[in-house]
Amino acid sequence: MRRLRAATALACGVLVAAAATGCAGDGGENGADGMQTANAADSLDTNVVPAATSSPAPAVDVKDGTYGKMLVDEKGRTLYLFEKDTKNKSKCDDDCAKAWPPFTVKKTPTPGAGVKKDLLKTTKRDDGSEQVTYNGHPLYRFADDQKAGDTNGQDVDAFGAKWFVVDPDGKKITTKPNTSDGGY
Repeated sequence: MRRLRAATALACGVLVAAAATGCAGDGGENGADGMQTANAADSLDTNVVPAATSSPAPAVDVKDGTYGKMLVDEKGRTLYLFEKDTKNKSKCDDDCAKAWPPFTVKKTPTPGAGVKKDLLKTTKRDDGSEQVTYNGHPLYRFADDQKAGDTNGQDVDAFGAKWFVVDPDGKKITTKPNTSDGGY
């Protein structure tokens, strides 16, 4: 019994050490500009917004943020569109969906102030979940946005196309930031 306990303790110690080593990267793989997009999911902290992002009380709101008036979810997190998507059809699965969790819902999303109700809909994803769309664009969050108002995914080129913040008319925002504070 003692040997079993010792072996179990040793195995646990090895697993903890291996996990810590795997998480302690120095980021040295990034290029000179500090941004690597070829394998964006590998370098992102995808635990910030879990891949299963279904919202129990979904809402889409408009906030005046870094890029002007932009769409956010019920918690103030920035919503993005993916240029590779086609009308009401997501092209973001697997690693892409880990880095850019689709904004999925179990109930009909509620339009907040400034949201055009007729542009707010849902579409069925390949996995059967319902993803919120706006003006035909499937909406996503970005895993590296740490708090409400973050826009770290703006103009990122990853998974074959660019990602953009969405305005209240359902168009991508391509202008430069209004402020340098990184939030509302």
